[in-house]
Amino acid sequence: MRIDTLHRPELYARRGYGAEMTSQHQNTPSWDQIRRAPKVLLHDHLDGGLRPGTVVELARETGYRHLPETDPDKLGIWFREAADSGSLERYLETFSHTVGVMQTREALVRVAAECAEDLAEDGVVYAEVRYAPEQHLEGGLGLEEVVEAVNEGFREGERRAKVNGHRIRVGALLTAMRHAARALEIAELANRYRDQGVVGFDIAGAEAGYPPTRHLDAFEYLKRENNHFTIHAGEAFGLPSIWQALQWCGADRLGHGVRIIDDIQVLEDGSVKLGRLASYVRDKRIPLELCPSSNLQTGAADSYAGHPIGLLRRLHFRATVNTDNRLMSGTSMSREFDHLVEAFGYTLDDLQWFSVNAMKSAFIPFDERLAMINDVIKPGFAELKSEWLFQQTASTSGSAVSED
Repeated sequence: MRIDTLHRPELYARRGYGAEMTSQHQNTPSWDQIRRAPKVLLHDHLDGGLRPGTVVELARETGYRHLPETDPDKLGIWFREAADSGSLERYLETFSHTVGVMQTREALVRVAAECAEDLAEDGVVYAEVRYAPEQHLEGGLGLEEVVEAVNEGFREGERRAKVNGHRIRVGALLTAMRHAARALEIAELANRYRDQGVVGFDIAGAEAGYPPTRHLDAFEYLKRENNHFTIHAGEAFGLPSIWQALQWCGADRLGHGVRIIDDIQVLEDGSVKLGRLASYVRDKRIPLELCPSSNLQTGAADSYAGHPIGLLRRLHFRATVNTDNRLMSGTSMSREFDHLVEAFGYTLDDLQWFSVNAMKSAFIPFDERLAMINDVIKPGFAELKSEWLFQQTASTSGSAVSED
């Protein structure tokens, strides 16, 4: 008997599949600890993370006259409500406004710098931020100028973050739109800038009707060049999208990949059976770039507690936690972790597991990933866990004294 876990989350939650029990300590992190935890982000869209105030100011500076609101607070609410509306048209409209104000070199530098600053302020120590260069040409910029402006902004943001006491490294992923015909051109662009801040390639856009196999020439080129790429797959279209991304295109990671849950059976007796595709994804340690809040907006899950990440974590898939579009979802990495802590009772050990997973899956060289894990992520979480231990000791000592 097959149970669809997307619609029966209570079954695997009841069986204990939601939360991983690796830690015997109930070191549930506070909001402050979540914020300070060294986090890793692999799936974040540059045009989905602007500050509302920046959108308003850039619209004024560039002459963009189509904003639905000109008050930053009201505009921020509009973005979130439009993304939550259930209307694909309204959701896509949100990006027309952010992309609309990102058509000059100055705007791209500013948005990229603020992106790095905001992520660093949230405790992110490594991020891969993606954008589609082909969408920023309306103001007369060339593809190379777009890439160089964004790279300049990321470096500036890293410098500002350091001044403010934060450390972050940001790599760019160049995205091709799957409904367009420029994938090979963008792949070649990513390869040209691979030693100048661009760490990989991606395709995005509507999955239904636009399979990744339409862009095989781009993926074959990247493989010949020994370059890295991820593919948006398994969010809206399901298992065929994942299968094509992996077996036809050779993706290193799956952008979202949440619908791999459709190939997993949770039976009434609590046992779990993986289909061949799900087994392959787990056995090959293929990273899943899961985006819980975004998945709720797109209908891939109906609640945080019912999100497949609980079962995927329990089954030791290479699951990672991501933001997707911070503006549209009103989220951050800290908020994503906080939702999961509340939904599944995750501890600092669990958050470290997700962070190490993400760092293992990053598109920078192995020795640099290892250094980030051993010298930044693990020590950072160890410090947080030591705080919890000392707090518990103090609490216990205080109780003992009062009892006397």
